[in-house]
Amino acid sequence: MTESNRRILLRARPEGRVGPEHFETVDEAPPSPRPGEALLRNRFVSLDPYMRGRMSAAKSYSAPVEIGAVMEGQSVAQVVEDPTGRFGAGDWVLGGAGWQRFSAVPAAGLRKLDPGAAPVTTALGVLGMPGTTAWVGVTEIASPRPGETFVVSAASGAVGGVAGQIAGRMGARVVGIAGGPEKCAFVREELGFPECVDHRAPDFADRLAAACPEGIDSYFENVGGAVQRAVFPLLNDFARVAFCGMVAEYNDAEPAPGPNLMALVRKRLKLQGFIVRDHPRAFADWPRIGGAWLREGALKYREDRVQGLENAPEAFAGLLAGRNFGKLIVEVT
Repeated sequence: MTESNRRILLRARPEGRVGPEHFETVDEAPPSPRPGEALLRNRFVSLDPYMRGRMSAAKSYSAPVEIGAVMEGQSVAQVVEDPTGRFGAGDWVLGGAGWQRFSAVPAAGLRKLDPGAAPVTTALGVLGMPGTTAWVGVTEIASPRPGETFVVSAASGAVGGVAGQIAGRMGARVVGIAGGPEKCAFVREELGFPECVDHRAPDFADRLAAACPEGIDSYFENVGGAVQRAVFPLLNDFARVAFCGMVAEYNDAEPAPGPNLMALVRKRLKLQGFIVRDHPRAFADWPRIGGAWLREGALKYREDRVQGLENAPEAFAGLLAGRNFGKLIVEVT
C-alpha cells in the first residue's frame, strides 16, 4: 500500500480550553493486521463531547488516552482486507478505530453496516451511540408522561435532538434549549418541538420560565452551567433529571458552583447520571426502533461534516464551544 496513515495523536493534556496545540498530526505506514484483525480504511470519524474527558488523566469511567497515542473515537470504515474471512473487501463496518486514516482492529468487534438500510453515517449519530444515549436517558430515567413538560438542553445536537423526538412520541410537551436563532428555528421547524428557547438571549431564564408556565416535569441535561441554573428553579415536585453530560463545564479547571441541592428533599427530585455503555441491550433495541422511525420519515437528524482528518482538532475545540450544528463528523479525505 502506497498511501500513508495519517493519525492525530494526543500531544499534551489540556488545562482549560482545548486547542490544536494539544494534538499532533503524523503520517506513518499503514498497519498490518495481526491474527484476528481486519485492516480498515476509515471514511468517517465521530467527534463527541465525551472525548474531552479522555484527554484528562483524572480518574473516570474509562482510561485516558495516553500522551503520544492516537485519539480515540468510533469510525465508519470500509474493509481493505480481512484475513479472518468475516468481511469482504469494501464492506462497510462500524468500529472504534480512532482519529486515523487506516486501522487494524479485531474483526470480531466490528458491526457490518447496510448502506441500503440507512446512510452509513447514521451509525455514528442518530442510530449510533448518541441516539442510543437519548433512548436510554428518556425511556429509563426521565420517563416523560403524556401531557407533562419535558425539557432538553443542546436540543439541536446529536443526543438532544433525538431525546426530544422520543419524548414527543411518548406524549410529552417538549421544550428545547439551543444556542442561537438558527438552531432554535431548526429545533422547532425540522424536529417539531413546540418550543425552543435560545440560551444566548440575555433574558434566557425569563424566556424559559415563560415557555414552561406549569414548570418542568422531566429534564434531559446535556449542558450544565447557566442553562442548568435556569432550569432547576422550574423543576416540579417529583421531577426526573437524566444527567447525560455538562459540556459547558468540560473545560473548567475548577468545578462550577451548582444549584442548592436542598430542592432534592423539598421537591422529592430524582437526579440520575448515566453512561450508555452500561445499557448494552439498548444498542440492539434503539437501532431497530429508531431505524424504523427513520425509514418512515418520523425521525429527523442533522449532520455537521468537516472535511479532512487534519481538521479534527479545530473541529473538536469548536464542538466544546458549541459551534457545531448537529452531529459532528469528520470525513476522512
